[in-house]
Amino acid sequence: MASPGLVPTPRTTAQRLPARGSHDRAAIEAILDEALVCHLGFVHEGQPFVIPTIHARVGETLYVHGSAASRMLRALEGGVPACVTVTLVDGLVMARSAFHHSMNYRSVVLLGTLRAVDDADRKLEALRAITEHVAPGRYAQVRPPNAKELLGTRVLELPIVEGSAKVRSGPPGDDPEDLALDCWAGVVPLALRAGAPIPAPDLRPGIGLPRELVDYSR
Repeated sequence: MASPGLVPTPRTTAQRLPARGSHDRAAIEAILDEALVCHLGFVHEGQPFVIPTIHARVGETLYVHGSAASRMLRALEGGVPACVTVTLVDGLVMARSAFHHSMNYRSVVLLGTLRAVDDADRKLEALRAITEHVAPGRYAQVRPPNAKELLGTRVLELPIVEGSAKVRSGPPGDDPEDLALDCWAGVVPLALRAGAPIPAPDLRPGIGLPRELVDYSR
């Protein structure tokens, strides 16, 4: 049975172009799963901060990680209200007027309070999920974190309870009086594509490229 959508709140209901907003959980989770990087926003000691980091979703929980020495992550686990955002850019919308130029995009904003994951088994599971989020199948191929590395890593979790997605797709929305202009209009599609993998200079001979990296895509 599919999980219900997120309950709309005043903070997560789109005020401008509300038709682009969505509280559908499946849509939110799909965007979170495709995005490689998220941004954590919060206020610490009266100053606003935005931190880019890698994330992973497991069920209805989002995980982020970083150095145990990070003062920003320490502040976040102390109960500071935070937001997490991700954005995928799908195309440049080229209109006949400068005003109607736009982008096709998919984005998510999550709100809440992050909690520290201190249990060693749960922390390892979260780190496995983050590795798999970046490169599915990779975790089984590498050495897992040892005790020292685990101690030096901070993992935080955010229940996916309050948030929304916003999506723009389709062609430009030119004004009728501009349709006769001698100006090209349309969409330039954009996508994240992997280049040819570059082996480490100290890679031992005979170690082949894993299939998951040969066919890597988001």
